[in-house]
Amino acid sequence: MYNAIDDLYCYPGTTVLRNRKKLKSQTALSRFETAMTAQRFDEPLPDGRLSLSHYKAVHHHLFQDIYTWAGRFRTVRIGKQGSMFCYPENIDREMRQLFARLRRDKSLRGLSADEFARAAATFLSTLNAIHAFRDGNGRTQLAFLALLAQAAGHPLKLRRLRPRKILDAMIRSFHGDATRLAAELRRLL
Repeated sequence: MYNAIDDLYCYPGTTVLRNRKKLKSQTALSRFETAMTAQRFDEPLPDGRLSLSHYKAVHHHLFQDIYTWAGRFRTVRIGKQGSMFCYPENIDREMRQLFARLRRDKSLRGLSADEFARAAATFLSTLNAIHAFRDGNGRTQLAFLALLAQAAGHPLKLRRLRPRKILDAMIRSFHGDATRLAAELRRLL
C-alpha cells in the first residue's frame, strides 16, 4: 500500500482510489483492476517510438477503464515502505530527462543481451524511482520494458519472471544497487 500526502485521488476518509465504477472497497477495486488490466494486457499495446508520450499511452491503455487520470502524471507525493518517490513537481522534468537519455542511447538497440540487461536495469530503476503515476507504475513499467526489449532485439520471456525476485531487485535498485535487477532481467532474455 502506498503512503500519500493530501491524497485527493482517494475517497474521503479512505485509501481507496476514486475509480470509474465508484467502488469504495479496496477488495472490490483490486478485483476490478485485475480483471480490466488483464483484459487490456491481452490486447495489443499502443504503438509508439518508445518515447515519454508512448509510455503515458501504455499507462492509459492499461488503466483507462478504471481511472479517469490514466496516462497522466500524479499530483500528490507518495511513498512506499518509508521511501518517497519523486515529488510531483519534478516528475515532468525527470521523465523528460530519462526519455531523452533513452533516445540518445538509441532505445538500447545494438547491445548484447548482457549489456541490454544492465542498461534496461538502470532505465527501469530510474523509472521506478520517479513513479510517475498514482497507481499502476509496476505494470506499466513491465509492459513498456517488453516493448523496449522487443524493439532492441531482446524479447522478454515473461514466463520466466519471478515476481518476488523482481520486486526485491527493484527495491534494491531504488537504494542504488541495480545489479540484482540486471541479473533478473537477463534471465528474461
